[in-house]
Amino acid sequence: MAALSKSIPHSCYELGHTWNPSCTFSTLQVTAGALEVSFKIYAPLYLIAAILRRRKKDYYKKRLLPEILQSTSFLTANGGLYIAFFCILRKLLGRVYSWSAGFGAALPASYIAILIERKSRRGLLTIYMANLATETIFRMAVTRGLVKPMKHGEVRYSSCLGCKDGLNGFAFSALKCKHGPRHRCCKHHQDNCISYCVKGFIRMFSVGYLIQCCLKVPSAFRQAFTKPSRLLWLLYNKENFQLGAFLGSFVSIYKGTSCLLRWMRNLDDELHALIAGFLAGISMFFYKSTSISMYLFSKLVETMYFKGIEAGRFPYFPHADTVIYAVSTAICFQAAVMEVQNLRPSYWKFLLRLTKGRFALMNRKVLDVFGTEASKHFGDFTPKLDPRYVLCPIDMDVQLG
Repeated sequence: MAALSKSIPHSCYELGHTWNPSCTFSTLQVTAGALEVSFKIYAPLYLIAAILRRRKKDYYKKRLLPEILQSTSFLTANGGLYIAFFCILRKLLGRVYSWSAGFGAALPASYIAILIERKSRRGLLTIYMANLATETIFRMAVTRGLVKPMKHGEVRYSSCLGCKDGLNGFAFSALKCKHGPRHRCCKHHQDNCISYCVKGFIRMFSVGYLIQCCLKVPSAFRQAFTKPSRLLWLLYNKENFQLGAFLGSFVSIYKGTSCLLRWMRNLDDELHALIAGFLAGISMFFYKSTSISMYLFSKLVETMYFKGIEAGRFPYFPHADTVIYAVSTAICFQAAVMEVQNLRPSYWKFLLRLTKGRFALMNRKVLDVFGTEASKHFGDFTPKLDPRYVLCPIDMDVQLG
């Protein structure tokens, strides 16, 4: 509690919106930038999704633009309201606290923002942010020496995905193959057990390979004219095969173990899913990713929670997704302000893009007094402030309140 009570006397201009002394204009600038970036993100995303789903003309005429604008408004609000609440809290509290600069300002901003978004998307956004927040908390704990990272920890976490129906997100319809051994308890009625596992590997290996190829297409084509060899690099890059091997082996090991246990025990049991999921975690050796392992672990927790609700052991909270999203986002913003080194790099780049680089203009040297090494990755950056609006000279020895 003592750490939470520590504060510094700087104004929100000296610390937060260092590019403009006006709270109102700063908020409008961040909001305008976020609006532009958000629209550029969601417009092509929704259009491509509509084409892939073969939407009818009615959708393009009546629903496409409203859905784009709704999601754009959600993301814009998340960015714009953060800086607004940052200033509001500074004025209400009279000082800047270690928690108010990040978590305190982001919590109400994120809660209001997620209410703007469509209900059908809130669940996915919540899962993503909860996964990100969990990873961030873990990194914070490692930095503080509270926990020690486990060797091959990603493999151990992914091995926890041993729950019934836990692989629905990876499931693909198999092609017909009527001949060969299949146990009576197996639910893959159109395939024998061997082809069921082999096809699972081939399909998911292809998916993983194509995902990595698509991610590298923009950078490869930018250099294709000067370095034609980049196109071959796109096809034969090591990471393409690693992700494919991970997804393919994960699914095939899970399916193969489940089938084998049905043959050995002559029954279908939820215990099989637990054992199969544990063994499938070995596949993480092909593609060690903290993000994937944390996602799988969060899906396990989610599945267990909903099973507990079905069994009447856990209470159901109707607005849990909005609360979890707000808290998770606030945790990530706290890290982005106070200890960006513990935030996932891809999310930090996203925040920079959303704010047109303004998130990096915070006066983090002042925040170093809280002991989180806030300026660690910002070199010798010191904002150029208008002395007419400065309450505390930057070169003064700041005392914690």
